[in-house]
Amino acid sequence: MTQKPFAEGVFSWPSDDPHLIGSRCPECSLTVFPKRSTCPGCPSEKTDEVLLENQGTLWTWTTQSFRPKEPYIGPEDPDADWVPYGVGYADLGDVRVEGRLTEADPAKVKIGMEVKLRLIPFGTDDEGNELVWYAFAPAGAES
Repeated sequence: MTQKPFAEGVFSWPSDDPHLIGSRCPECSLTVFPKRSTCPGCPSEKTDEVLLENQGTLWTWTTQSFRPKEPYIGPEDPDADWVPYGVGYADLGDVRVEGRLTEADPAKVKIGMEVKLRLIPFGTDDEGNELVWYAFAPAGAES
């Protein structure tokens, strides 16, 4: 099965060492994700594309314990039982990024723990390609 990103330009692809793609303002140095063509922090109409750190610390998190309202798009089969998942903010140094977590067990997830960017399956498209999206995993986790 061929893999492809769910959305282009969000993370480096293809890559064995993926990074999210953000932007940094050359005027005020504000870094944002996802990338923008203008700065939201000052009047600058120019930004530079940057690869964000792919490892950081978990700033905060929660468990998504109910199926989101439609139009929900995700890897879960709509006819299958709901499986809760973790959602959190990873502090990547210059910016905090919201994302899905690969772990939702409160015994395994702690604020301040080291996390690493991972690309995870996120469903399939009409041509049968496996779509991938980003998530944060406990640092040292295999997948």
